[in-house]
Order: sequence, then structure tokens, then C-alpha cells
Amino acid sequence: MSVLRVGNASGFYGDRFSAMREMLTDGPLDVLTGDYLAELTMLILGRDRLKDPGAGYARTFLRQLEECLGLAHERGVRIVANAGGLNPAGLADAVRALAGRLGIPVRVAHVEGDDLTAAHPGTLAAHAYLGGFGIAACLRAGADVVVTGRVTDAALVTGPAAAHFGWAPTEYDRLAGAVVAGHLLECGAQATGGNYAFFQDGDVRRPGFPLAELHADGTSVITKHDGTGGFVDVGTVTAQLLYETGGARYAGPDVTTRLDTVRLGQDGPDRVRVEGVRGEAPPPTLKAGLNRLGGFRNEVAFVLTGLDIEAKAALVRDQMEPALGKVSDVRWDLVRTDRPDAPTEETASALLRLVVRDADQQVVGRALSGAAIELALASHPGFHVLAPPGKGAPYGVFEAAHVPRDTVDHVAVLHDGRRVPVPAAQDTAVLRAVPEPPLPEPLPPGPVRRAPLGLVAGARSGDKGGDANVGVWARTDDAWRWLAHELTADRFRELIPEARDLPVTRHPLPNLRALNFVVEGILGEGVAAQARFDPQAKALGEWLRARHLDIPEALL
Repeated sequence: MSVLRVGNASGFYGDRFSAMREMLTDGPLDVLTGDYLAELTMLILGRDRLKDPGAGYARTFLRQLEECLGLAHERGVRIVANAGGLNPAGLADAVRALAGRLGIPVRVAHVEGDDLTAAHPGTLAAHAYLGGFGIAACLRAGADVVVTGRVTDAALVTGPAAAHFGWAPTEYDRLAGAVVAGHLLECGAQATGGNYAFFQDGDVRRPGFPLAELHADGTSVITKHDGTGGFVDVGTVTAQLLYETGGARYAGPDVTTRLDTVRLGQDGPDRVRVEGVRGEAPPPTLKAGLNRLGGFRNEVAFVLTGLDIEAKAALVRDQMEPALGKVSDVRWDLVRTDRPDAPTEETASALLRLVVRDADQQVVGRALSGAAIELALASHPGFHVLAPPGKGAPYGVFEAAHVPRDTVDHVAVLHDGRRVPVPAAQDTAVLRAVPEPPLPEPLPPGPVRRAPLGLVAGARSGDKGGDANVGVWARTDDAWRWLAHELTADRFRELIPEARDLPVTRHPLPNLRALNFVVEGILGEGVAAQARFDPQAKALGEWLRARHLDIPEALL
């Protein structure tokens, strides 16, 4: 059958608003997808639903459709998005109302069954990650627009591919190929040069959004519309492939994808071929995300300028101590941004950051803010803060769980109202780690130079609940020969002191000349808890690249 062209117009709730129109007008497409959900987004939508039971979906998507639904209809492009969030039925009704008001005859379907909140008392939102076959059922029945709740990000591509090519649930290699394509598209411009370690290789001032040309055998080409910004090469695709993954077995509801089988090759300008992907039966359980309110949080950053930074920080901590006695969680961080003999006041200043959390809003609210402001004329010389502390804001906690498949009722609600149950996978396999692959021969001994890791390796990092992953890849075979032996889990802990007392697992991926590190617990209770300066570990990889090692001169 023909090639299926699937594009992406959103990598998160709040992404470039104009991307939907741009993807529809800049080149041909068959399906346009949008990923609006993240762990933090589910918490935000849960809070929205508390205020309004009819809310709980991404309203931006509706505003985009108001501009673009007619254009998609004219061009025969189907739209698949997880913008339904906590209320996919409500969003489907809203899309129908919008289409009626605009006079556009589109068929709207939705997928439901992911909501497990009632089964998990105390959560604000609890949702299973569904696969792509509910989406496929909606498309096979003729839907023009399909909205879902919590499906895996890759399901937005596996569903259309399964519907278009007629794949059965046990065609694991084909499904795994589509999972890789979906993972490469899900974060929008991250596949086209956005957030890329070697961003200076191209013009990334306004990168275009990516698309995949999918084939019936599961292979694909990742590209972008001609004339759009950014660039697509093996490096940008490798970076996104490593983003928020773990070991060689990448488990999903439809298939377990073997990331160690992926082969990438440049297929022309802004075209990367993805092939060789193998798949296995999925695990017997489904991943679920549990979001709950963790309590209240407040923060204040004290500015310390000039001399005696350590003594000034100690004075502030001593003065604040009486106000912190009842707080259950107190964290101080002294960020030494100051320089000696600095040419500006800002570069002569350090930041003393105080973050507090407690179940009682009063404890972290006025009691804290009052104590901080009362120091204005009674503390160290030059006392001021970046901003006055507030009254304390609620924060969330994310927890990943796994639930039996038979406890989740995956249902495709077709455009004509029929409800079609989506059967659970019949064949499953318990997830196990793959054996350590053979590593390349190390480089022969030679002269070395102390230099940043980033001169010879790229990296991309991200969050999964309280854990973070850092994918590191080499750009040449010789650099891989050095990296594979030099960057062990122990060396990673040396370079990233925050990880010294945490479990760090290294997963080699020789086909990609890459190592993927999973650091457990570095993000505390997840992004919504804001436990760390960089709560989603977005820049953890760039910090690693900035650390210095003894690198063979032959590589520099």
C-alpha cells in the first residue's frame, strides 16, 4: 500500500499555536497528530476539572481547530490528538459543536477507558497509558478527527499506521517500527534541530515540525516540509530517539520495541531512514500515571552580593530558622553565580534559594513570607530578594504504577455513537533486561587533553516521574570506541555529583553509538513537586557535556 505521511503539530500543551496551520499548508500530509499531554499536564487538567467538571481537556486544540478544521477537511487530512486529556468525550462534543457552527461536515470519534481515578482514591487524576488500536478502530470506521485521553505518545502514530496498513495486533516488528516513528515525532521540533546539542550545525531559529513517511513493513523516513526551518539528520533523530527512554526494551501497551535494533541512515537532505526495528509481545500490565496533590510549596531567592558570600548565607539561614521550625520539608541551595572583581552588580551576586513544602498552606505561606520580608533592614549588607514570596502554591506528586490489562476498559467511541471494545493483547511477555551487548575495541593508548565531553559527544536528557534519563551519543566510530569504555556508570556519578548516592543504570546501544543512563530518584516526586533547580532534567545532559575529562587528542 502507499506511503502514509504522518505529521506532528504539537509536542506539549502550549507549543507553537501556528504549527497546525503551518503543517497543513507547507506540504502534503495524510494524518496530522498532536501531543498535548505530559505528567505535569495531567495534574493541571485535574485541577481544572475540580473547578469545572466539564473541563479537563486542552482548550488550545479547539482554538487551533477553529482556524484549521476547514483546511484539514479540504486537504483530506485526518487529525489525531490526545488533547482530550481527562475528558475526551467532552472534547469530542466540543469539536462537533465547532464543526456544526463552522458548517464543516466532519466525523468526530474519541477513545476512552484510560481513566482509573475512581479506582485510586486520593488521586486527582489516575490514568492508564492506552495503545493505538482504539484510534485505529475510529479511523477504520471513517472518523476525520479522533481525540483521546491518556494514550502513549507513540500511539498517535501506531493507531493511524495500523488502520492504514491493516496491521494485526501481533505484527510486532511493524508496530515497533511505528512506535519508533511515533517517539521521534511526539516532541515536535526536537526532531528538527530544537533543543539539539549541536544546534549550530543549522538554522534553528524557527524549526519546522517533523513528519514521518511510514511504509507497510514498519520502516519510515523522518523528514520535514520543504522550505521550513531547522534540519533533520542522524544526530537530531538520535537525540530524540534517546529522549525519555531507558533500556533496550522499550515497553508499550501494543508492543515492546527493541531500541537496540534501530538503524538510522541519512537518506538525503533533511531525510533520515529508520529501519531494522524489531518488536516483541508487550508486557502483561499497563503503565498508569497517578497524580495527587502533595501539599503546598513556597520559594524565595535571597541575593548575596560582593564579599563574604558564605557568611552572609549563614546569617540568613540563622535568621530564618525560627520561622522554619514547623515546616516538614526545607531545602537551601547556595548558587555561586558571583565572580571576583565583577564588572556588573549581577555578576558580583550569588543566590541563596530557599524552597519549603508542607501539607499546611499557612506554614509555608504568610509565616515564611513575613519572616523573609522582615529581614529587609535587619540582615546582611545589600539585602534584597529576587521577588517577594507568595502565600504558598499547591504542588503535585506523580507516581508510576502498573495495572492488569483486564482492569482497563479500552473503548473506541465511533463517530456514529457506537462503542467498540478494544481487546487486550492476548500474547504478553514479562519485561526483562537484555544481555550486555559487546562493546567495540577501545582506542589504542595515546596523548590526551583535558576538555569538555561535549566536544566529542552529544546528549539529551529528560524526566520520567522522579527519575531522569541522559542519552549520550558519539558522532564518529572512534569517538564511540572511546565513549563506550570511558563513560561508565561510576564515571557518570563522578561527573554528576547529584547522582553519587543514587542508582545509575547504563544501557549501551551500539547501533546508535549511544549510552543511555537512567538516574533513579534525582527528581524526587516528579516535575510537579519542583524538587530540583531543573525539575524536568532538561539540561542535565548539557551539564554532563560541560564536564571535563581526559579525552584522546586524536578525537579533538
